Amino acid sequence: MINNEILDEVLEAVLFVSGSGLSLDDLKQHLEVSQKDLNEAIKRLEKKYGGKCGIKLIRYNNKIQFASNPDYSDIISCVLNPIKEKELSNAAMETMAIIAYRQPVTRLEIEQIRGVNCEYTVQMLLKHNLIEVVGRKDGVGKPLLFGTTENFLKRFQIASLDQLPDYEQLLQSIKIIERGDVNGQTNSGESESLYNEFEIKETEEEVPDFLEGEKIQKIVGNKEDPQTAK
Repeated sequence: MINNEILDEVLEAVLFVSGSGLSLDDLKQHLEVSQKDLNEAIKRLEKKYGGKCGIKLIRYNNKIQFASNPDYSDIISCVLNPIKEKELSNAAMETMAIIAYRQPVTRLEIEQIRGVNCEYTVQMLLKHNLIEVVGRKDGVGKPLLFGTTENFLKRFQIASLDQLPDYEQLLQSIKIIERGDVNGQTNSGESESLYNEFEIKETEEEVPDFLEGEKIQKIVGNKEDPQTAK
């Protein structure tokens, strides 16, 4: 059982490391504290992170979490979006390679391989006609199946899927296209960074990292509205 003298600090640390909403019931159970003590600790943290503080403690759906102060959302975006855009490049490269070799493949199967939410990356690859929906998988929910397009083959100079190089070679090929260096030459058109075309905007997927393992989120009112760049 957590000593009440350190409950505030422990709760603060748990919320900070989590980066997402935590159930009050789960907190009460695992911290082994009463509902009264937990509520009082939450109130103290709400007071501590009130006013002009850059971090807010918010409540929603019987959960609490730390989130960035929406007053500073524009500044946060200016700082973190360029960083997240670079991260998106790697995410897109990995996702395209997985789809190329595992197709037809569902988004869940992609996420199981990569270990992260891939909704935004898949949407961007669809938008730029590098992948397409090729059907639905039999089973619960009949999830969409994705495969590569003719544009994918053209973009990466592959005549057919039968000519796909091994996984590592394909990743390297994608990196060369992204870098703009094909056959040792720079093409100002097609070789322009694929990922510079991706608009970095707010979605409900992953959000920029504040620190490793942390997620900053833009909150409007009492609703969770993650500020993302993925």
